[in-house]
Amino acid sequence: MVRIKHRYLLVNILYPEPPKTQSPGQNPLQVPDLVSIHQPTSDDLTPQLLAKAIRDQILLMYGDYGSGITTTGLLVKYLSAATSTAIVRCARANYQVVWAALTYMTHLPRLAGREKLQPCVMQVVRVSGTIRKAEEEVIRRGRAAILKARRACQNEGATGLDVALGLAKDRMLSEQLLADEGPERGVEDEEEDDDDDDEDQEAMDEDD
Repeated sequence: MVRIKHRYLLVNILYPEPPKTQSPGQNPLQVPDLVSIHQPTSDDLTPQLLAKAIRDQILLMYGDYGSGITTTGLLVKYLSAATSTAIVRCARANYQVVWAALTYMTHLPRLAGREKLQPCVMQVVRVSGTIRKAEEEVIRRGRAAILKARRACQNEGATGLDVALGLAKDRMLSEQLLADEGPERGVEDEEEDDDDDDEDQEAMDEDD
């Protein structure tokens, strides 16, 4: 029996427009751009809606041919509204088609209670041969993003980021984590999978 090979695309959902969560007359929170771009996603976005949006984009770009070759195996395995992160599974033979469709998506699918489509950028940051590696990268990148945001405003006292995250007290933990974090690991620092066909690939270093 032949085992179907898959690829797991780790996707960050970025928002170029600032969040509109302030009440009338309320002073907006002075949050860094890093936090604004990585704002949480609406809970109305479900894995099923995201998968349908990807299929629609593939159909738009590649027609019936692209839709046919990617139908089998295309699935959103993980979606976190809090961190705006998703893991998309697809067949190894045509993962680049799915990657291209994600890159050209410019907005989220229409959600309940929204009159306008919300602009967004789908950034593929990792392509892995196993979901375990993708999950580990989600944790590492989430931790690194929080530390970078804290570092960007650590000299400004209790900023809007501290208020939004409830972290106005005790910066000692953040400083300790920064000291222990060390340099980010590249793909060459990752241990290889048992299957040579399931090697991890750094998305940003992918050769054309």
